[in-house]
Amino acid sequence: MFYAIVGEDRPDSLPARLAARPAHVERLKALQNEGRLLLAGPFPAIDSPDPGPAGFTGSLIVAEFASLAAAKEWANADPYFAAGVYQAVTVRPFNKALPA
Repeated sequence: MFYAIVGEDRPDSLPARLAARPAHVERLKALQNEGRLLLAGPFPAIDSPDPGPAGFTGSLIVAEFASLAAAKEWANADPYFAAGVYQAVTVRPFNKALPA
């Protein structure tokens, strides 16, 4: 089943986000290589694909896991969480409807 993982960034977390990004992306690529990643990306803090120093307000990851517990375990081990980028992480089951 798919699960939506929503991480909410702490204020002024851009330096920590940039430092932890390579390890974060490596984990996402592992999910992609396993065929389990549906989508992933950040929420820009301003209406721009490149928010510059405004940074980001969080991230969305939708990926397949064996259970809600497994998805939460994966999310809690994310480098952004460990680096203090995220102030909160929510994990919920997700049903992909479209595109079919």
